[in-house]
Amino acid sequence: MLNGTRVLVADDEPNARRVLEILLRKLGCEVFSAADGQAALALLQTTAIELLVTDLNMPKMNGLELLAAIRQDGHNFPVIMVTAYGTVENAVEAMKQGAFDFIIRPLDIEQVELVIRRALGVRKIHQENTFLRDEMNKNWGEFVGQCSAMQKVYDLISQVGPSKASIFVIGETGTGKELVARAIHAHSGRSGLFVPINCAAIPADILESELFGYVRGAFTGAHKDRVGKFELAHEGTLFLDEITEMNPALQAKLLRVLQENRVDRLGSNNSIEVDVRIIAATNRNPMEAVRAGRLREDLYYRINVVGIQLPPLRERRDDIPLLAQFFIKKYRHASLGGSTHLSAEFTQVIKDYDWPGNVRELENMMERAVVLSQGLQVDVKHLPQEILFSQSIDVIESSVSLENMDLEANVAKLEMNLLSKAITVAGGNKAKAARLLNISERTFWYKLKKYQIVAPEKL
Repeated sequence: MLNGTRVLVADDEPNARRVLEILLRKLGCEVFSAADGQAALALLQTTAIELLVTDLNMPKMNGLELLAAIRQDGHNFPVIMVTAYGTVENAVEAMKQGAFDFIIRPLDIEQVELVIRRALGVRKIHQENTFLRDEMNKNWGEFVGQCSAMQKVYDLISQVGPSKASIFVIGETGTGKELVARAIHAHSGRSGLFVPINCAAIPADILESELFGYVRGAFTGAHKDRVGKFELAHEGTLFLDEITEMNPALQAKLLRVLQENRVDRLGSNNSIEVDVRIIAATNRNPMEAVRAGRLREDLYYRINVVGIQLPPLRERRDDIPLLAQFFIKKYRHASLGGSTHLSAEFTQVIKDYDWPGNVRELENMMERAVVLSQGLQVDVKHLPQEILFSQSIDVIESSVSLENMDLEANVAKLEMNLLSKAITVAGGNKAKAARLLNISERTFWYKLKKYQIVAPEKL
């Protein structure tokens, strides 16, 4: 059955139109009718449909003229022509001009169902291809990590994936919330698309039309019908990233859609049934967002059937070298041969660093290191200055205690670490190291002598 498929029938003969309506309703379609081509065009101004079945021969505007007009208006749904035996040649000509197929009278319900199913199948493939073209340049990576916190995440994904439960993924920016959502979708067995949308990146008025879609003329600039993310994710998964940034008024509309499983395109009075699994995510504490009025409490409980908490990278330090090696393999083909291993000092520095940007920051840094290493060993000299220098400051902070607060001794320790790191970053170039520290070369050499630091000629 074709439950909920929105079909427009255009035919000037009332009895023929009635027969088509009965057949389509038996197949589970939601049917709209028009007595001629002009009436069909007028109805399309306010109604979103998925398929047009039109008689080829009609007064005022025939099927071919109607086909040309809807394509000119930007509609891309499939069109099926209905014709008699004597005008098959005209139907073939209609297919050459963009019609999907034709049906010959007298109508046979099995033939009607077969042609409509094929038309809707091609439409779905077209929508998926359009969506996937927008996604194809994105790299989603894979899960890497063996710590106990990540093992719990893997277990939850396996358990909740096949269910229909809504999921709330919580974690700092860069921890991999979308990666988790995609993994859940992959384990769900759902036949539809995974459709992500970032609620923080889109203004509220535009976000509403992105989620629910709109019909032509719904607002200034709406020149043609647009399918919303809910419709696009039908029988699939909709990922609402940073949901706490969504306007509360829009949250109320979202809640209604989730409760009724129906969506109204902007500008349309007709609801569309949708079967969508929701996965939401935030980098905030959701209960604090509820108390602050940023997240509706009823919406929170609706989507938080199962919560998944992602650990920040600083709480899974043993996974950092594994992730670094993974990113080396990912990016080495883009450089001159690519690097294959990490130096011991490099590994220690990245394990000690707190990674405020989490895995995303680590990935960006590793891509940089692979490019700079030019196929050789990845070493500390390939690290950004802010990571190297932060380690020097961390060393001082960790060594200071109530029993060891000697200002001179701690300042000396900080200077020695910064001098050594600057030399490493500069590749042994003393003049460059002095510039990095924003001191003169004379001062630089004085401090090397003062702390008895032996600087190599070249690293």
